[in-house]
Amino acid sequence: MRKRGLMSWIILLVAGLFEVGWAVGFKLEAGPSKPLLLFLTVVSLILSMALLSVSMRELPLGTAYAVWTGIGVLGTFLVGVLCFHESVGMLRLASVMLILVGLLGLKLAK
Repeated sequence: MRKRGLMSWIILLVAGLFEVGWAVGFKLEAGPSKPLLLFLTVVSLILSMALLSVSMRELPLGTAYAVWTGIGVLGTFLVGVLCFHESVGMLRLASVMLILVGLLGLKLAK
């Protein structure tokens, strides 16, 4: 049972990474003029939701969904800062840290 729980968390982490993937695809303007990028964005979206669904077989709905979206938020924030040179003000950084603390709390609370 413990192994299945760990696997569900790993699946949820991967689902969250695919969440970042489709968000970045939208930022890169995936559309008819960029068919490969559009395809990868759609595949990432489908895999993200499918893996979220699989993880929810073992994890509580509210926790899984919050962690999934949180990974997406944190990941897209990092990609935005590192790849798109978005600003990193103290308020933005503090807000992201609060999200991270919330995700850790959800994981530890079970």
